[in-house]
Amino acid sequence: MAKELMFERISVDPKICHGQVCVKGTRIPVHQILHMLANGDTIDALLEEYSSLTREDILACIEYAAELTEEQVIPDKVVA
Repeated sequence: MAKELMFERISVDPKICHGQVCVKGTRIPVHQILHMLANGDTIDALLEEYSSLTREDILACIEYAAELTEEQVIPDKVVA
């Protein structure tokens, strides 16, 4: 169900934010939401800051990031 939510709430449009991945219907890049969460902001704080966002939008941003980490990457060298 989470993956379906992600596809409903995340979009890429070359005409919006230079093609950055955004929350659908906004000009809020997914990376901005993720950076704010990583810096300690809570979902509730983001909802207060961005009235156009919903909890589901923020969860879709997290799901998008999780999907990206599942890509298989073969590094040139091992980093320890």
